[in-house]
Amino acid sequence: MGFKFAGIAPLIQVFDMPASVAFYRDILGFELAMQSRPGNQFDWALLRGGGCEMMLNTLYEADKRPATLDPARKDVHGDLGLYFHCDDLDEAYEYLLSKGVRAEKPVVRDYGMRQLMVRDPDGYWLCFQHPVK
Repeated sequence: MGFKFAGIAPLIQVFDMPASVAFYRDILGFELAMQSRPGNQFDWALLRGGGCEMMLNTLYEADKRPATLDPARKDVHGDLGLYFHCDDLDEAYEYLLSKGVRAEKPVVRDYGMRQLMVRDPDGYWLCFQHPVK
């Protein structure tokens, strides 16, 4: 039957670390638990919140980072989704709108989940969901 493990901490590549940290920390409420070096300019971070962990890593080293993210790169991030359990999607929707986040209204999917979809600054899908009772 395998071995015991607990939790998962996905690692996603981000273009602008300060913008990503601000989104996950200041809007979604994650705590910046660890970072690769002190200060505001770092290349890796561990975030914790709501019983979840995730890691951010810069897509480019500072001296190789282009001025803007290639739109094609952002478009392919639609292939990755992070799903979070959330009991009150209506409250989450109103909160996200109040913070200027573009969010899709919660909907019930035919597979029995009510879901609220948003994209982070790099274009990754974030889904807040709960089973329909």
